[in-house]
Amino acid sequence: MKSVKFLSIVAAGAFAATAAFAAAPVKTVDSTKGKVLAGENGMTLYTFKKDAKGVSNCNGDCAKNWPPLKAASDAKADGAYSIIERKDGTKQWAKDGMPLYFWVKDTKMGDITGDGVGGNWELAKP
Repeated sequence: MKSVKFLSIVAAGAFAATAAFAAAPVKTVDSTKGKVLAGENGMTLYTFKKDAKGVSNCNGDCAKNWPPLKAASDAKADGAYSIIERKDGTKQWAKDGMPLYFWVKDTKMGDITGDGVGGNWELAKP
């Protein structure tokens, strides 16, 4: 009987680890403009108006200032969160088809200094 309980616990733990890994690495944080999406590190995420659903148009110097929310090569789409392939072949998380980015000038959780930059960047909302 003990071995059955042990196996059940191991199986449940493996399922939880797989489920957690499969989910997009985002969370919701508070900002002065309400709740916003953030990466696991707590930094605010943004979308780019010049992107199309499933396509990132922020590459090169743009991506240096607006680093993409990278997805592991074995990450799986989950609900509103999908994975797109960037021009350089890397993977990036997207919400509702729109690629997600960080802003290099945000320095702490809840910073939203990238909102409205150049009229092209918006806060990613939950």
